[in-house]
Amino acid sequence: MTSVAVIGAGVTGVTTAYALLEHGYDVTVIDRERYAAMGTSFANGGQLSASNAEVWTHLGTIVKGLSWMFRADAPLLVNPWPSWHKYSWFVEFLKNTSSYQQNTIETAKMALAARKHLLSMAEAEEIEFDLVEKGILHIYSDRKSFEHAADVTKMLNEAGLERTAVTNEEIRCLEPALCGEFYGGYYTPSDFTGDIHKFTRGLAEACERKGATFLFQSDVESVTTMGEKVELCIRSKGADKAAPTLFDKAVVCAGTGSKQMAAKVGEKINIYPVKGYSITVNLNSEASRQSAPWVSLLDDDAKIVTSRLGENRFRVAGTAEFNGYNQDVRSDRINPLVGWVERHFPNVDTDDVISWSGLRPMMPNMMPRVGKGKQPGIYYNTGHGHLGWTLSAFTAQIICGMINQK
Repeated sequence: MTSVAVIGAGVTGVTTAYALLEHGYDVTVIDRERYAAMGTSFANGGQLSASNAEVWTHLGTIVKGLSWMFRADAPLLVNPWPSWHKYSWFVEFLKNTSSYQQNTIETAKMALAARKHLLSMAEAEEIEFDLVEKGILHIYSDRKSFEHAADVTKMLNEAGLERTAVTNEEIRCLEPALCGEFYGGYYTPSDFTGDIHKFTRGLAEACERKGATFLFQSDVESVTTMGEKVELCIRSKGADKAAPTLFDKAVVCAGTGSKQMAAKVGEKINIYPVKGYSITVNLNSEASRQSAPWVSLLDDDAKIVTSRLGENRFRVAGTAEFNGYNQDVRSDRINPLVGWVERHFPNVDTDDVISWSGLRPMMPNMMPRVGKGKQPGIYYNTGHGHLGWTLSAFTAQIICGMINQK
């Protein structure tokens, strides 16, 4: 039986492991955390959103980002401290503006394909992950952003996604709990939401039932290709030294750690860690439960997304911060999320809020790095940026197909 090591136990690594197990591989998953889904897959915005497939390499987005640079509460924040990694990433990012339309359409196609795989996994393994199938509503506060959304919708339609314009009055009908005046919106009924952490943990348990081995609290110290084999030196917590283990293949699904992992075999993957924040509002009172929305929202002006996670939780997430591998939870980045809830849902209590930050693994072209590496036996399924939850179930199938073909 062909043995495959999957490096990383986030949503991308676990969906990859599951796909490989379904095709009869002997799978070992390695992660430095104590459990699956403890990094970026812990508390994201919750949206499985083909409607959010627009890549960021648009000149309008860049101009807006520059105007925000000196606002601590801005949706996008760049630490100006010199960093070769950061500035080289931005240079490549700017070079990819010419691929904006092509990459947006391709991302939407992948997101649509991923849906059926993710829902099939959840159904087959009876995973409860607070699935809410009420669509995603994008809201816009001004004419310019609404008209840009019309252009994006044409690209999404070309990819096969149904997304329709709605008026301010129709926004109120779709989500009566939402307060505020908006120029208009776009509604995607086929998008849905869920708890990424619950899904990934549930799928990891299913992988174990199917025979996968999970090595938690373990670091891959070196990766060496040896003819048709790949040797990983794995150091588990408390061990005096790393233990060399041979595999037939290795798939790097290490999120923001993929850059360092690729460097171990002499390859360059220019992933940058773009920090995002979320708050989980615990809906402890009946008034709060009645006043929180069920339709998932994306506020284009604030760059904030929301998901209802069952009766008692409301997830609000957003912002992008270029600040290296720093994972500090900053109050000046959390406060705008809390303020947004209080402004648009005034009857929701915000006295019980859990704050979190995670690092999105982003490539300069905003596309995931999915494919074979330069070294024999090495594959990559990483760099999904803000759409790891949305795309991972499909990119797992791509990698599995490549290994099957080989």
